[in-house]
Amino acid sequence: MSQRKTALITGASSGIGRDLARLLSRDGYDVVLVARSEAKLRELAASLGTGATVIGADLSDPAAPRRVADELARKGVAVEVLVNCAGLGVAGPFVENDLAGELAVIQVNIVALTELTKRLLPAMVARRSGRILNVASTAAFQPGPGMAVYYATKAYVLSFSEAIADELRHTGVTVTTLCPGPTDSGFAAVAGVGASRLFTLSAPARSEDVARAGIEAMKRGRRVVIHGAKNNVLALLVRLTPRRLVTVIARTLQERA
Repeated sequence: MSQRKTALITGASSGIGRDLARLLSRDGYDVVLVARSEAKLRELAASLGTGATVIGADLSDPAAPRRVADELARKGVAVEVLVNCAGLGVAGPFVENDLAGELAVIQVNIVALTELTKRLLPAMVARRSGRILNVASTAAFQPGPGMAVYYATKAYVLSFSEAIADELRHTGVTVTTLCPGPTDSGFAAVAGVGASRLFTLSAPARSEDVARAGIEAMKRGRRVVIHGAKNNVLALLVRLTPRRLVTVIARTLQERA
C-alpha cells in the first residue's frame, strides 16, 4: 500500500472540487474522488495517473456518506485530508421552488458534509493528525432572497466549521472554511444564476485560483479564508450594515441585470 497520505475530495467531478483534487495530487497526495458522475471522475483519475481512487456517490442520497465511509474501510484507506466541496443550489422564490430540490440542497450541503466529517474525524483525532477543508461561500455571511436555502446552508457550513475548529484546537486536527465569491466553476449555470447581477457585474474568479487559496489556507491551519480582496471587504461591510439593508442588497444581486 502507498505510504503517501490520502485526501478525499467530494464534488471532484467539476469546478473547484476538480481543481482541489488536481492541486492535492500535485502536492503528493493520493486522492479519493467522490461525486455522482463516475464517468467524469474516471476521466480525472486517468489524467492524474496513479494514486487516484474513484467512488461514485450521489450525496443527495442519505445513504451515500455511509457507503463512502464503508468503501474506505474496505480498501483500508486512512484519510488525512477531508475536503467537503460537493454543493447544490436552487434559484428562485422559496415558495415556488420544488420541495425535493430544496431538500437535496440541504442533504448535500449540510447533512452529507456533517456525516462525512463525523465518520472520518475520529480517526484523525486518534492519530493526532488531519486537516478538514469545508467549502462554504460568501453567501454564508448574509441571507439570500432568491436562493434562500442555499445561502442558509452555507451559513451552517461556516458556523459548524468554526465551532469544531475551536473544539479541535489541541488535537492536531485543523478545520478550514473556504468562502469563495462568484466563481467560474459551472455552479452558476447548474443553479440557474448565471444571468444574475452577482455573476454579470464583474468577472467571476477562476476556479483554480479559489482552490489554491483554500489549500494554502488549509496548510497554514487558518480557520476561515475569503477568496479575493473585494469579497473580504464586502464580508466586513456586511457586519457593519443594518441587516434589513444587507438582505435587500443580496436580493438585488440575485436578480437578473
